[in-house]
Amino acid sequence: MAAKDFYKVSGDSVERTHQSCPRCGEGVFLAEHKDRRACGKCGYTEFKK
Repeated sequence: MAAKDFYKVSGDSVERTHQSCPRCGEGVFLAEHKDRRACGKCGYTEFKK
C-alpha cells in the first residue's frame, strides 16, 4: 500500500484511516485484516469482536 492509502485529506485537515500501533508509536500503522489488526514491526495483535 502507498502512503496515500493511510490518510484522508478533506479541506485543510488530514485524518488517518488506520489505527497506530500502541507499542511502536504514531509512525507505525496496524494492518487491517478480516478478524484482527496487526503490527508488522513488533507483532502486536488485537482481535476484532
